[in-house]
Amino acid sequence: MTETATNEPIPTPGQVILTTRQIEKLLPHRWPFLLVDRIVEYDVEAKRIVGLKSVTATEWFFQGHFPGQPIMPGVLQIEALAQTMGVFVAQQPGFGGRFGLFAAVDECRFKRIVTPGDQLRLEVTMERLGSKFGRGHGVATVDGDVACDARLSFIIAPESALR
Repeated sequence: MTETATNEPIPTPGQVILTTRQIEKLLPHRWPFLLVDRIVEYDVEAKRIVGLKSVTATEWFFQGHFPGQPIMPGVLQIEALAQTMGVFVAQQPGFGGRFGLFAAVDECRFKRIVTPGDQLRLEVTMERLGSKFGRGHGVATVDGDVACDARLSFIIAPESALR
């Protein structure tokens, strides 16, 4: 791994950029609702971030969705994309302890079921990011096949909104 002029490491492709512990410092979510295991790509100029979620047989939601035929709920795939977007937003200058709350999900399509053993690749490209509103396009894939594709919009809550 090489380093920048400030002696910060430059990650090589496929390398973990943020671990679960580091993600927890940026998002308010915790187990069992933290749905991003790590960030593996982060490109500020391209306004793009990629996270990973390893889907295990012991996930809490598989107990009821569905017994004997476990399928990750689509709404949780959307949430995993939103959390990945939240990591991108949390690292932008001026956002500090503020985070996004859902405003809309548009043009959402589910194209593949997600089951235990799958690894979700969560790619989000920001389309708009202002001080109070943001929108991005998220695509969740498994082994290169699209599982979920949607446009996500959110409002930026003040730090005191949920206290």
